[in-house]
Amino acid sequence: MAPHPPLALPEGFTLGVATSSFQIEGAVAEDGRGPSIWDTFARTPGAVVGGDTGDVACDHYHRLEEDLDLLVWLGVDSYRFSIAWPRVQPDGRSLEPRGLDFYDRLVDGLLERGIHPLATLYHWDLPQRLEDDGGWSERATVERFVSYSEVVAGRLGDRVRDWSTLNEPWCAAFLGYDAGIHAPGVRDPARAIAAVHHLLLAHGEASRAIRAAGGPGTNVGIVLNPAPIRPASDDEADLAAARRADGLRNRVWLDPLVHGRYPDDVLAAWEPLTDLGALHRDDDLAAIAAPIDLLGINYYNPVVVTARPAGDGGLPGPGQDHLAEVPGPAPHTTLGWSIDATGLEELLLRLHRDYPGVTMAVTENGGAFPDAPGPNGRIDDTDRIAYLDAHLRAATRAAAAGVDVRGYYVWTLLDNFEWAEGYAPTFGIVHVDRATQVRTPKASADWYREAIAGRRGAAAS
Repeated sequence: MAPHPPLALPEGFTLGVATSSFQIEGAVAEDGRGPSIWDTFARTPGAVVGGDTGDVACDHYHRLEEDLDLLVWLGVDSYRFSIAWPRVQPDGRSLEPRGLDFYDRLVDGLLERGIHPLATLYHWDLPQRLEDDGGWSERATVERFVSYSEVVAGRLGDRVRDWSTLNEPWCAAFLGYDAGIHAPGVRDPARAIAAVHHLLLAHGEASRAIRAAGGPGTNVGIVLNPAPIRPASDDEADLAAARRADGLRNRVWLDPLVHGRYPDDVLAAWEPLTDLGALHRDDDLAAIAAPIDLLGINYYNPVVVTARPAGDGGLPGPGQDHLAEVPGPAPHTTLGWSIDATGLEELLLRLHRDYPGVTMAVTENGGAFPDAPGPNGRIDDTDRIAYLDAHLRAATRAAAAGVDVRGYYVWTLLDNFEWAEGYAPTFGIVHVDRATQVRTPKASADWYREAIAGRRGAAAS
């Protein structure tokens, strides 16, 4: 089942898998954990498909050792996971030692098994108490995040050397505070704009705190979900729409992080919606542009954009009600996302060109597929294998072209709680029986295991 032809991976290229706390841990009311915005959102009628919640998820909290052994079986170099803020600080302020104890066990278990930890501090599970106080639209949340980061890095930084501050702030700000289709379910453009700035500022300020707590050798980065933005046609209106969409999906995050400035066209579009002068303080951009040791890239598909009449239902993000996303060309995953590995190569090359000197890794890539068990109960997900193989090859082509891309992480290890879509879409390379929690590797897990082993065998020869 080894890939054909053999993968040509750069020397030292990391192969791993990724998960996130709320999507797999469960145990939402155990050992002092407080409620998060996703606990609240999932209990809102109609917010999540099927009324699903993260109460049990994959029960990873109780099955930690089993899941660590799965990672050993796969042979991964690295495991990207996130820390649940409300498990460590139930109200976003007070400390719960049992929460830190869990992540101690996780990190120690990885290191004992020879697996490198890559820890993400925020993967969307904001303590509900902080949202009650205004959430990411309030500057005080930046201070709370810095304090939380200091606590976690102070506890784990002697063993965790590689950190990401935030995962996909585009989703947290625009899906959570503008479109309202993710937690906390707010639809307020001014609050979304404030959330953008405060999330970026939280990254910058926390970066300094993590380095100070972790000491020499600590690496800090951020994980974004940039995408190639393609116009639906060569019409001038569609070309302009694609440029505007690129501003909010890509440049509004990368420009301040790397260049220390917001894009002028984005600021111009936002000026009628909020008081930017009151939001942005003099030293903020310098703080946001803290050095990045690793830029994580979560890639799933290109985004195809067209102009549309003003009204409800535009692209997520303030000032985009004149834009709409249209389906990309077939084939598609079960979520309707176009499968296009060339988009990953295109994206990595663009980032290398526009943001030179930034080291990158593909920190999430995967697809939701039907995953129907065969007569013997086995899931022969050849569609997922083809998807992963094509995208891994795209990343290695970008590396061969000079892009500093250091690794690739499959999304995801386990079939999990897929946010507003509930448990229906399955991204895992390991099937999880929702009734019994039994883990069963799919054919894609066997493929990835053999790809990793083949890489190591080639390096040794």
